[in-house]
Amino acid sequence: MTLPPTLEDRAEDNLRFIRRTMEQAGQFTAVPGWGMVGMGVTAIAASALAARTPVEDLKWLLTWLAEAAIAFAIGVFTMAAKSRRAGVPFPGGVAQRFIVIFLLPALAGAVLTVVFVRLFLMDRLAGLWLLSYGTGVAAAGTLSVRPVLAMGLSFMALGMVALLAPAMQPDLAMAAGFGGLHLLYGFIFARRFGG
Repeated sequence: MTLPPTLEDRAEDNLRFIRRTMEQAGQFTAVPGWGMVGMGVTAIAASALAARTPVEDLKWLLTWLAEAAIAFAIGVFTMAAKSRRAGVPFPGGVAQRFIVIFLLPALAGAVLTVVFVRLFLMDRLAGLWLLSYGTGVAAAGTLSVRPVLAMGLSFMALGMVALLAPAMQPDLAMAAGFGGLHLLYGFIFARRFGG
């Protein structure tokens, strides 16, 4: 024979339900400002390193792929740390949706990277990467605070210019986008949204 749940047990269940519902409906605010600053710094270093190699060289591609892995690690680590400080599960609720929405355009960019390399369009990779990343950030930004959407649109605009302007130097575009825009928005997020 089981005892009926106590008032305290029912209250705890209700609080868990309310917390879970709020997480799923709320905005994602664990965008890591200082993490973006770190990503900007590593991107500027990578652009200086990659600029020493011709764009058609495999070393150029490997430099930027290594930078992407480093930036991803910085982003995930700092996002998880900011979520933990705020007492929000990571990944869970709105954070999980933010990540999935961001990763879909990134996956499309990864597939198109293979196509661009096979077609010897290495000089257009910077534009593709900036546009894909910006699309992911802008789409995920619909679940977050307004500057996330603005950041995504900034990356998209720079990516379009890099794709459509044949004279634009790829390492300069990468430094301006993944370096400069990350630094700019990173400082904005750190200042306005607590790190």
